[in-house]
Amino acid sequence: MASAFLGMRVLRAGTAAVGLLACAGQASAGGFAIGEQSTVFLGSARAGAAAGGSLGSMYWNPAATAALPGMNSESSYTLILPNGEVTVTGVNGGPFPPSSSGEIGIDALVSGSYGSYQLSENAWVGVAVNSPFGLATKPENNNYFGSVLGRTTKLLTMNVNPTLAYKVAPGITIGGGAQIEYARGKFSFATGSPVGPSTIFKGDDYAFGATAGILVEPAAGTSIGLGWRSALSHELDGHFSSFSPLGPFTVGAKADVDLPDIVSLSFRQALAPNMRLMGTVEWTNWSRFQDLTVHLAPAGTLSLPANWVDGWFYSIGGEFDYSPDLTLRAGVAYETSPVDAPSKRFTSIPDNDRVWLSLGGSYKYSEATTIDFGYSHLFVKDSEFARSPVGSPIVISGTVDASVDLVSLGVRTRW
Repeated sequence: MASAFLGMRVLRAGTAAVGLLACAGQASAGGFAIGEQSTVFLGSARAGAAAGGSLGSMYWNPAATAALPGMNSESSYTLILPNGEVTVTGVNGGPFPPSSSGEIGIDALVSGSYGSYQLSENAWVGVAVNSPFGLATKPENNNYFGSVLGRTTKLLTMNVNPTLAYKVAPGITIGGGAQIEYARGKFSFATGSPVGPSTIFKGDDYAFGATAGILVEPAAGTSIGLGWRSALSHELDGHFSSFSPLGPFTVGAKADVDLPDIVSLSFRQALAPNMRLMGTVEWTNWSRFQDLTVHLAPAGTLSLPANWVDGWFYSIGGEFDYSPDLTLRAGVAYETSPVDAPSKRFTSIPDNDRVWLSLGGSYKYSEATTIDFGYSHLFVKDSEFARSPVGSPIVISGTVDASVDLVSLGVRTRW
C-alpha cells in the first residue's frame, strides 16, 4: 500500500511539473518567452533590437549600454491582451463531443527598465530589469475535459542584468553582464476527472547566467549588433498537494526547467537623414527543453518528454522622422514555434508559428524626455494537440485558436 501511494505521488508530481512549464501559455514570443522588452522596438516588430538606437537595446545586446552619453534611463510598460481557446475533439483517435475551455488567456502587464552611466570616454555601466519568461492561463470553463491536463497555471520571472560596455576602437563596442533571475511557479489540474478537485504545485528558485555582445558602426548611419543571453536552469523548489484514496497529502517537490540561450543579430541603416531601415534575426535554443525532470520527496524521479526544437524570429522595419519632435515606426515579423507537432503542444501553451504586425512612434516631450508608444497584433497559426495525462494510456486531442494584442507605453530620460 505504501509503495503504491508513493508511486501515485510521483505520478501526480510529474503531471504538475508539465503544467508548470506550460504556465506561460499566452506568452507573446515563441515557447513561453516574453518578447516585449522595449516600447521602441515593439513598434518596429523588434527590427533593429540588438543594433542600438535606444537604451532598451541592452536587453538583446549589452554593448548597447554605451548607446548614449552621460546618464540615461528608459522604462517600458506593455499590456498583453491574449485570446485563446482550447477545444477537445477526440480521445484515443476517435471523435469526442466538443468540450471547450472558453477563454484561457489572462491579461498581463509586463515592464522593462534600463539605466546607464558613462564612467569615462570609453566605458559605461548599466543595469536592466526584465521579466524574460512567464505569464498565465486559466480556462473560463474550469471543468472542461482538458482540465485533467491543466487548470490555473502561472509563472513569474524577474531578471536583473548588470552590464559593462567598453569602446575598444572607433566604431567597435563590446559589452557583457550577469543575469540574476528569480522564478516562481504555480500549477493546478483536475484530479481523477474533469470535475475532480485540483492538485496544486508551487515552487520557486534563483538562477544565474551571463550576457555578451558587440556593436559595430562601420560607417556613419550604419550599425550592426550581435548579442547573446545565456541559458538558465531553474530547479523550482516547493511543495505538491493532492488527493489519494488515503486522503489529502502534501510533499516536497522539485521541478527542473531549462530555459534557452538567445542570440540576436540586428542592423540599422540610414536611408536618408530622417529615415532608417532595420532588421533582426534571432535564434532561441528551445531544443534544450527535451524533457522535464521532476523530483519528489522522499524519493522518486520522473522525466517527461517535450522534444521542442529551436525557434527562429525574422523581422524587418523602419523609422521615419516626421518632424524634429515626432518619429514614426513600423515593422513586420515572422516567428517559428519550438512546438512543431501536436504531441509536443501542451494545452496551456497555444503556441504555433506567428506573424507580427507592428506600429509605433516617439514624441520628444522636452530636451530630456521622450515618450514612446507601440502596438502589435500577433496572428498565431491555428494548432492541434494530442497529449496524455501522466500515467494514463488515454490520448486527448483537439484544437487551439489564439491571437495576441500588445499595447505599450514607454519613457526615455536623459539625466
